[in-house]
Formats: sequence, structure tokens, C-alpha cells
Amino acid sequence: MSEPSKSDFIRDIIADDLATGKHSTVITRFPPEPNGYLHIGHAKSICLNFGIALENEGVKAQCNLRFDDTNPEKEETEYVESIKEDVKWLGFDWGEGLYFASNYFGFFHDCAVHLIREGKAYVDDQTAEEMKHSRGNVNVPGTPSPFRDRTVEENLDLFARMKAGEFKEGEKVLRAKIDLASPNMNLRDPVLYRILHSHHHNTGDAWCIYPMYDFAHPLEDALEHITHSLCTLEFENHRPLYDWFIDNCPVPSKPRQIEFARLNLTYTVMSKRKLLQLVQENRVSGWDDPRLPTISGIRRRGYPPEAVRHFCKRVGITKFNGTTDVALLEFDVRDHLNASAQRRMAVLDPVKVVLENWSAEPLAIVEIPNHPQNPELGARDVPISGEVWIEREDFMEDPPKKFFRLGPGRHVRLRGGHIIRCTSFEKDAAGNVSLIRAEILPGTVGADAPEGVECRAAIHWVDAATGADAEVRIYDRLFSVESPDDADGGFLTVINPDSLKTVTAKIEPSLAEAPAGFNCQFERVGYFVTDLKEHRPGVKAVFNRTVALKDSWAKQAGK
Repeated sequence: MSEPSKSDFIRDIIADDLATGKHSTVITRFPPEPNGYLHIGHAKSICLNFGIALENEGVKAQCNLRFDDTNPEKEETEYVESIKEDVKWLGFDWGEGLYFASNYFGFFHDCAVHLIREGKAYVDDQTAEEMKHSRGNVNVPGTPSPFRDRTVEENLDLFARMKAGEFKEGEKVLRAKIDLASPNMNLRDPVLYRILHSHHHNTGDAWCIYPMYDFAHPLEDALEHITHSLCTLEFENHRPLYDWFIDNCPVPSKPRQIEFARLNLTYTVMSKRKLLQLVQENRVSGWDDPRLPTISGIRRRGYPPEAVRHFCKRVGITKFNGTTDVALLEFDVRDHLNASAQRRMAVLDPVKVVLENWSAEPLAIVEIPNHPQNPELGARDVPISGEVWIEREDFMEDPPKKFFRLGPGRHVRLRGGHIIRCTSFEKDAAGNVSLIRAEILPGTVGADAPEGVECRAAIHWVDAATGADAEVRIYDRLFSVESPDDADGGFLTVINPDSLKTVTAKIEPSLAEAPAGFNCQFERVGYFVTDLKEHRPGVKAVFNRTVALKDSWAKQAGK
């Protein structure tokens, strides 16, 4: 699977490197930390890194999937497996290029020993607070640690004893000896190794010292012969440190780090920490809650991977941070489903209509196309009897002038079936319409209205005898403001109370048997998908709304 991508500054750099002979191949990587589920922002990076590899197949390009698993306190096998599933769902394949940073722990250790032998690293006994204070700030240079001038022999001995587990967590760290006066704070003797007596998901209890991300990441890239290490702009100030490690460690290659702007969306939070908080505090039902921007969440909501890839291509790759309107993502989802999703009928707020002059035959069949513009998707037979459900909003007791649906004495067509006329209706004790009586106009299936009969609308319906009940979840945006991160009381205070509404709907028989993950349009209602976890064909029907037919939030913003 390879889709054309518009040019950008990263692709221009790569094209120039190939044209000038600087590189004869292109090797990129997608390097997630397995400390949470991926979100739509990661999808942009996945599409970029794997997309570049696919676009350069002529030079044997490759994109590795590498797990940066250097922090055992936050990483879990569950996250590893979910990330693999997300990458595959988006349509990409890492082939033989599946790697774990933890498999390089021996190499990282050897590089650290090399730096110690070169006098470029030392063991520090200061506390984290003392180190923070001694590093200074952007206006004040750092002051040397009292342990900065330890001898090479002493540092080698202490580091070996750290590795052997002789010290407690926080008792000692290994730091690089670079430049305490550098205006770039990342170069002021950064920590390379810390002590963590924690079980690792991949290496078990083999190690009790673990490398810091800034130290491990460039070494991983070099070991895998990555040509272009693509990361987001927050790592731009880390690039001098990245290059320092590459220049001062015994690495087999010299990758180039290039930064691009991350994806930010309105009405959304992207921070893994905040997403984890939403999950742990049960504000949502889990990492795959369809309201979350996690890839597993949008998959469960019914977003097609093709639409997500198209959205990432449309957003593009730039050097400038900004925020993209989430409506653009919803537009791409809606646009894709409009062309590909089959149509079905479901009534979310049902009221019964009795067809009083129905024939003696208890059941009839009407043929309805599965898609109005795509005959290749075929048609289906839908049963109808003398009683049907329609949407409550499709009937008005005293309709205004431009209301063309059902009302006393008015005509409307049942989608794919007869034209009917309302003859009377009943109300319950609360004053709500509880039953509508109507008559069919014989001979109007597939035919125009008889002369003198005004029928200007068709409505969807579900047969009362053969239809089924379904749990339908109406999902909306999780937050009620464009920038939840900037909310005065914090992002939790602007959670949209209407982000999920659940109704019991009436569905046509075919929907009850639909497999999990089946996308369709509920005619005149919206796009829906059978839930991946709870829908059981023929037993329990559960549908999630993917996206509405129209952007109702745009209307609210206009008001």
C-alpha cells in the first residue's frame, strides 16, 4: 500500500541526499515508548516514517518499528501489543524491522564505559534536587558537581557497582561531562544512567541500571543505521546532545535528526499523561473509548484507516507548530464513508405507525439499494408488515409550512415502499404522541404520487414485526471547548457532559446479524459501526456513532 504524498521539506532533504549520493538507501524508524496507547498524533508520525519508506522502495528503503523501552516503571507488554495492532491497522508493515531498545542494553552500557574511559562521563552522588540547582538556568551557568573530577578508575569502579546492584535508587547516577556553561541546558552534564530496581517487561531482572532516553535514542538510531531520524519539534533543542553522543561514542553509523511540527487538534488532549488520567479516573471506559483520540479509540468508533491516512497527508509536514480543527478529520471520515459505507435503516426515537389498510398478507418485501450512487454494492430485501416504526421527529401534530414529513392528513413515502397518509394519532398521559394511524396508497411502491397527492419527502422506517432492538451509543466530542489544555480550571473541568448518549433503537433485521466492525450509514441519521468489543451478531446489537451526517459543531460556532 503506497499513496502519493505531496512534497515537504523532509522529503526534499531525503531526495537531495539520494541525488547527491550521500545515502544510497533510506532507513527511517517509528520509535514509540510502550508506556501508553498511541493517539492520532502518532498516526501522523507513522504515516510519515512508513510512507517515506514506501515512496523510496527503489532504493531498498526500510522503516523500523522500534520500542524505546528504557523505563521499566511505566512500560507494559499490553502497550507493545496495542502499538503493533495500531500500526498494522493503519496499513503499514515493518517486515523484519522489529526492534526493542532493551535488546541494546549491553551496547548502551559499553558506550557509557567508553565515555568514562575517555574522561567524558562520571558518577555523581548528588540528589536530584542538588543536581537541578547546580545546573543553573538560562541566565546562570551551572556549577561543577563536587564529584565531577573523580578519576577514571573510580568512575569505572562505581559504575560497575551500580550495575551490580550495590546502591539504592537515587543514590548515584552516571552523567556526561560536557559543558556546564552552555546556553543549551541539555548539554549541562545530562544524566546517562539511573538506578531502578524494577522488573522490565523484556529483560526481566537482568539490569538495575537503565539508560536515559536522550542517551539511548541516538545510539539506537546509529546501531540500526537509520539515515533520517524524524522527530517532533520539542526535540529540536536536544539535537546538539543527540549529535554529541553520536560523535563521542563508538557507533557504526551517523544518523541525522530532523524535526517537524507535531499534530495538535481542537477539542482534544494529546498528552499521554492526561489520557492516562482520563482512563485511570474512569472518566472514559478505557484506552479504546471511542471518544479518545487514541488509535484504538478511533478504530472502535469506526474511523476508516484510509480516512486517517488521507487526513495526515492533508495536514502535511511543516516546521511550524499549530492546531488543526478536528472538523477536518471528521470531514475526511465523513467523506470516505459517504462513498464506501452501505446504507441501512434504524430508528433512534421510535413511534409506531399502524397501516390500517394493509393487505391480508402479513409480510411483504421491498428491495432497497445499499448505496444511492454505487450500484456495485447491490441491494437488499427488507421486510415490511402492517406496523412500522418511524422517527418521532418525522411526525408533527401541527406542522409548519416547510415541514414535508408526516402530519394529520399529510402524505410521506416510506423509504423504498408505499406512500402513506396519516389518518389519526393517539397520545399518552404525558401528552406525547404514542401511536400514529395511517393508510397506504396502493400502487405507489416505486411509482410517483398519484395526481393531486402532494408527497415531497421520504422517511426511513423499521418493520415492527421483524425489526430488532439495538443499543446505540451517540458519541460526540469529549471536550466542550476548542482548547481544553488551556481551560482555567484544568482540562477535566471542560469535559462535555453530552459526549455520550445511549438509546435503544429499532434496527432492520440485517443489522442484527452484521459482524463486528461493520460500517454503515443509518439513513438520514449518521454513520455508525458495530462495536468491536460488545456487539454479538444475532445476540446483542451494539452500534457506535462514528460521525454525524453534518458538522453540527460548526453551526454552534456560528451562533
